[in-house]
Amino acid sequence: MDRGAGVDIERILAGDRRAVARAISLVETEGPEADRLLRSLFGRTGNAYRIGITGPPGAGKSTITSKLASAFRRSGHQVGIIAVDPTSPFTGGALLGDRVRMTDVELDDGVFIRSMASRGSLGGLSRKAGEAADVLDAAGKQKILLETVGVGQSELDIAGAADTTVVVLVPESGDSIQAMKAGLMEIADVFVINKSDREGADQAVMAIQMILHFRERAVWMPEVVRTVASEGRGIDDLLQALERHRRSLESRGGLAERRRNRLKRHINDLVAERLKKEFWSEERDSLLGQRLEDLLRRDANPYDIVEELLGHFHERGAL
Repeated sequence: MDRGAGVDIERILAGDRRAVARAISLVETEGPEADRLLRSLFGRTGNAYRIGITGPPGAGKSTITSKLASAFRRSGHQVGIIAVDPTSPFTGGALLGDRVRMTDVELDDGVFIRSMASRGSLGGLSRKAGEAADVLDAAGKQKILLETVGVGQSELDIAGAADTTVVVLVPESGDSIQAMKAGLMEIADVFVINKSDREGADQAVMAIQMILHFRERAVWMPEVVRTVASEGRGIDDLLQALERHRRSLESRGGLAERRRNRLKRHINDLVAERLKKEFWSEERDSLLGQRLEDLLRRDANPYDIVEELLGHFHERGAL
């Protein structure tokens, strides 16, 4: 029986729900045991297709996620859902509780749902969510849906974690689409105008198409799909758009490139985290504390202090 960090690897690879849940909990806690587990699983990842779903609060992302999961299940796919919520300032846990809004699929044994807190990550999609997706990938989930609340400077996180990124908007977004930050408009592979039975849906679609028309020509022109997710309308159109984007990526090597970039970012994140932990020893933290008064009096400046701290770091042979 192969065990990594006290977790039964064979049961994870077999898709055992309890083993998968324990593995993700271990990943969330971080530490050496989580690292050993992820090392053990990495060779069995890379098979799942990851779809990011983002957009402003209230756009219906959880409903769309649930409907997509149901559709994938009808096609015989195993599905994983990671719903990333803002971190509660009181408990540190997931605040919105997307799981309660996914009643269509939560009892399906072929769907594994996990709500996770963003842990302060800008886009709501923390590194831990990506590692949790790795666990689900190793466990045999063929489709992994990564849903994030999409607040702040958010959306770049989910674009980096997904093979295809879906940005969900509502008709009321029409008047403000022109003013939306570039990040949201740039990362979408597919736009969804949800609740499209409302007034303003046509204007919202036209506004997005106009912006796309004036953008620099790309190999893939993001599609705009209308849905009324609460009634299941437009979900088939969304599925077809997702499949067209996947085929486009695969035909020009784009999927491999996205996954290569994702791995590179992951390595960068791991190195940055490791260096941060090594850098901030008690000694250097104390040194900074001693120099803060000099900074407050403007007898020193932050840039010289950084050089001083880095010099101390190098002298101790950390690098």
